[in-house]
Amino acid sequence: MLTRIDHIGIACFDLDKTVEFYRATYGFEVFHSEVNEEQGVREAMLKINDTSDGGASYLQLLEPTREDSTVAKWLAKNGEGVHHIAFGTADVDGDAAEIKDKGVRVLYEEPRRGSMGSRITFLHPKDCHGVLTELVTSAPVESPEH
Repeated sequence: MLTRIDHIGIACFDLDKTVEFYRATYGFEVFHSEVNEEQGVREAMLKINDTSDGGASYLQLLEPTREDSTVAKWLAKNGEGVHHIAFGTADVDGDAAEIKDKGVRVLYEEPRRGSMGSRITFLHPKDCHGVLTELVTSAPVESPEH
Protein backbone atom coordinates (compact mmCIF):
# COMPACT_ATOMS: atom_id res chain seq x y z
CA MET A 1 0.00 0.00 0.00
CA LEU A 2 1.07 3.63 0.29
CA THR A 3 4.52 4.04 1.83
CA ARG A 4 5.30 7.77 2.03
CA ILE A 5 4.48 11.26 0.89
CA ASP A 6 6.36 11.22 -2.40
CA HIS A 7 5.86 14.90 -3.17
CA ILE A 8 3.68 17.95 -2.88
CA GLY A 9 3.00 19.57 -6.25
CA ILE A 10 3.03 23.37 -6.31
CA ALA A 11 1.75 25.23 -9.37
CA CYS A 12 3.61 28.43 -10.28
CA PHE A 13 3.70 31.02 -13.03
CA ASP A 14 7.53 31.35 -13.12
CA LEU A 15 9.49 28.20 -12.34
CA ASP A 16 12.89 29.89 -12.13
CA LYS A 17 11.65 32.55 -9.72
CA THR A 18 9.87 29.94 -7.57
CA VAL A 19 12.95 27.67 -7.48
CA GLU A 20 15.02 30.65 -6.35
CA PHE A 21 12.53 31.40 -3.54
CA TYR A 22 12.75 27.83 -2.18
CA ARG A 23 16.55 27.83 -2.53
CA ALA A 24 17.07 31.22 -0.86
CA THR A 25 14.41 30.77 1.84
CA TYR A 26 14.77 27.10 2.81
CA GLY A 27 18.03 25.97 1.21
CA PHE A 28 16.32 23.41 -1.04
CA GLU A 29 18.19 22.61 -4.25
CA VAL A 30 16.90 21.20 -7.52
CA PHE A 31 17.38 17.43 -7.57
CA HIS A 32 15.85 16.93 -11.03
CA SER A 33 14.18 19.04 -13.71
CA GLU A 34 12.41 18.16 -16.93
CA VAL A 35 9.71 19.14 -19.38
CA ASN A 36 6.77 16.74 -19.53
CA GLU A 37 5.26 17.39 -22.97
CA GLU A 38 2.29 15.08 -22.38
CA GLN A 39 1.23 17.03 -19.28
CA GLY A 40 2.32 20.40 -20.67
CA VAL A 41 4.58 21.36 -17.76
CA ARG A 42 8.13 22.30 -16.97
CA GLU A 43 9.02 21.04 -13.52
CA ALA A 44 11.67 21.00 -10.86
CA MET A 45 11.88 18.41 -8.10
CA LEU A 46 13.43 19.75 -4.89
CA LYS A 47 14.51 16.90 -2.63
CA ILE A 48 13.52 17.35 1.00
CA ASN A 49 14.71 14.07 2.53
CA ASP A 50 15.29 10.37 2.01
CA THR A 51 12.73 7.92 3.38
CA SER A 52 13.01 4.58 5.14
CA ASP A 53 11.68 2.66 2.12
CA GLY A 54 14.53 3.81 -0.12
CA GLY A 55 12.51 6.61 -1.73
CA ALA A 56 12.51 10.31 -1.02
CA SER A 57 10.16 13.21 -0.41
CA TYR A 58 10.14 16.21 -2.74
CA LEU A 59 8.49 19.49 -3.56
CA GLN A 60 7.49 19.43 -7.23
CA LEU A 61 7.28 22.89 -8.75
CA LEU A 62 5.14 23.01 -11.90
CA GLU A 63 5.04 25.72 -14.57
CA PRO A 64 2.70 25.23 -17.54
CA THR A 65 4.27 25.19 -21.00
CA ARG A 66 1.00 25.70 -22.84
CA GLU A 67 -2.37 27.36 -22.15
CA ASP A 68 -4.41 24.15 -22.50
CA SER A 69 -2.49 22.15 -19.88
CA THR A 70 -4.24 21.09 -16.69
CA VAL A 71 -1.80 23.14 -14.59
CA ALA A 72 -2.39 26.28 -16.72
CA LYS A 73 -6.14 25.93 -16.27
CA TRP A 74 -5.70 25.34 -12.54
CA LEU A 75 -3.47 28.43 -12.21
CA ALA A 76 -6.00 30.59 -14.11
CA LYS A 77 -8.72 29.53 -11.67
CA ASN A 78 -6.78 29.32 -8.38
CA GLY A 79 -3.50 31.20 -8.71
CA GLU A 80 -0.21 29.85 -7.41
CA GLY A 81 -0.16 27.31 -4.62
CA VAL A 82 -0.50 23.66 -3.64
CA HIS A 83 -1.82 21.75 -6.63
CA HIS A 84 -1.72 18.14 -5.41
CA ILE A 85 -0.26 15.66 -2.94
CA ALA A 86 1.41 12.46 -4.12
CA PHE A 87 1.79 9.24 -2.19
CA GLY A 88 4.51 6.72 -3.00
CA THR A 89 3.62 3.09 -3.60
CA ALA A 90 5.46 0.02 -4.84
CA ASP A 91 2.43 -0.91 -6.99
CA VAL A 92 0.55 2.00 -8.56
CA ASP A 93 -1.61 -0.39 -10.62
CA GLY A 94 -2.68 -2.53 -7.66
CA ASP A 95 -3.23 0.36 -5.27
CA ALA A 96 -5.21 2.35 -7.86
CA ALA A 97 -7.45 -0.68 -8.48
CA GLU A 98 -7.96 -1.23 -4.74
CA ILE A 99 -8.81 2.44 -4.18
CA LYS A 100 -11.15 2.41 -7.20
CA ASP A 101 -12.97 -0.57 -5.66
CA LYS A 102 -13.65 1.67 -2.65
CA GLY A 103 -15.56 4.12 -4.85
CA VAL A 104 -12.83 6.68 -5.62
CA ARG A 105 -12.53 7.73 -9.26
CA VAL A 106 -9.11 7.07 -10.81
CA LEU A 107 -8.43 9.61 -13.54
CA TYR A 108 -6.20 7.51 -15.83
CA GLU A 109 -7.30 4.12 -17.15
CA GLU A 110 -3.63 3.08 -17.21
CA PRO A 111 -0.81 4.78 -15.26
CA ARG A 112 1.24 7.29 -17.24
CA ARG A 113 4.87 8.37 -17.22
CA GLY A 114 5.65 10.88 -14.47
CA SER A 115 8.75 12.66 -13.21
CA MET A 116 12.08 10.84 -13.31
CA GLY A 117 10.57 7.89 -15.19
CA SER A 118 7.97 7.10 -12.53
CA ARG A 119 4.52 5.61 -13.17
CA ILE A 120 1.62 7.75 -11.97
CA THR A 121 -2.12 8.11 -11.78
CA PHE A 122 -4.43 10.61 -10.12
CA LEU A 123 -7.52 10.30 -7.94
CA HIS A 124 -10.44 12.66 -8.44
CA PRO A 125 -10.34 15.54 -5.94
CA LYS A 126 -14.12 15.44 -5.41
CA ASP A 127 -13.69 11.91 -4.05
CA CYS A 128 -10.71 12.91 -1.85
CA HIS A 129 -12.16 15.80 0.18
CA GLY A 130 -11.10 18.41 -2.38
CA VAL A 131 -7.48 17.23 -2.72
CA LEU A 132 -6.11 16.15 -6.09
CA THR A 133 -4.19 13.03 -5.11
CA GLU A 134 -1.46 11.31 -7.11
CA LEU A 135 -0.15 7.76 -6.70
CA VAL A 136 3.50 7.28 -7.72
CA THR A 137 5.67 4.23 -8.29
CA SER A 138 9.25 5.45 -8.63
CA ALA A 139 11.39 4.19 -11.48
CA PRO A 140 13.80 1.45 -10.43
CA VAL A 141 17.14 2.80 -9.29
CA GLU A 142 19.86 1.48 -11.55
CA SER A 143 22.90 0.31 -9.66
CA PRO A 144 26.25 1.52 -10.98
CA GLU A 145 28.33 -1.00 -12.89
CA HIS A 146 31.44 -2.25 -11.14
